[in-house]
Amino acid sequence: MTLCSDTLPPLAETRPQEDYAKVAETIRFIGENWRRQPSVEEMAEAAALSEAHLRALFRRWAGLSPKAFLEALTLRHARALLGGETSLLDASLSLGLSGPSRLHDLFVTHDALTPGEYKRGGEGLEMRYGFHPSPFGEAILVATERGLAGLGFVDGARAEALDDLRRRWPKARFSLDDAATANFARRAFDPAEWRPDRPLRLVLIGSEFDVSVWEALLDIDMGRATTYGAIARRLGKPGAARAVGASVGRNPVSFIVPCHRVLGASGALTGYHWGLTRKQAIIGWEAGRLAPVPAESEA
Repeated sequence: MTLCSDTLPPLAETRPQEDYAKVAETIRFIGENWRRQPSVEEMAEAAALSEAHLRALFRRWAGLSPKAFLEALTLRHARALLGGETSLLDASLSLGLSGPSRLHDLFVTHDALTPGEYKRGGEGLEMRYGFHPSPFGEAILVATERGLAGLGFVDGARAEALDDLRRRWPKARFSLDDAATANFARRAFDPAEWRPDRPLRLVLIGSEFDVSVWEALLDIDMGRATTYGAIARRLGKPGAARAVGASVGRNPVSFIVPCHRVLGASGALTGYHWGLTRKQAIIGWEAGRLAPVPAESEA
């Protein structure tokens, strides 16, 4: 079965999965103490690292200083992004970046199963799955001959992550094949592989409404944010924000179909199927991809 420029070092030259464990620990500490904006010294102590090691960790993993990363996660900043929003495409506000934000978005193309195929619950589909390292912890990827169909994360047992995706297509045939999904993992998570001339092909498997929501998510540039209500308005269903939220929660291809870029109307990060800590990590990591900051001393 044949399955279908960044200034930071390629993924293979770093240790992103190992770094993520410490980053997640720091994010949880920040979340518990966000009102007082903890110092770098306090963040380092919580992660059991020296300040120098914490700064090196965040620059290696995200291309940002710890303070810049913290700022990317503030409610104040999120509200500023959403302050003048009137539609998904016209007024979801940028982090102040333009051209580079297209790098990630241009490398994806997609297809979708027909409603009839979806209603058969995956019957007749051969699903190859594998487990791979990522900047956000261990990932599980599921692929068909038509493209990448699923991407999730492992927080407990691998079997739990597999079951989460298997429930979406209960009649499909699943088989473990790390080799079949390795190329998808590399091209999903390594910015050096984000090439418009070799787009990563997705296959979206969901209801007609779900697919329309996921396609709207694909239109949100890296470095931008939108709300559930804005997506509903774009789809011509202004009263369907809750239904949009449910579809966003069912997104089977996390990170690539960027449901993490959807915020609450207040600017709050709200929930995320793979955990709020991971949503915060992805948002901060993307900020670093777009605008890594020069080294500086921090108090």
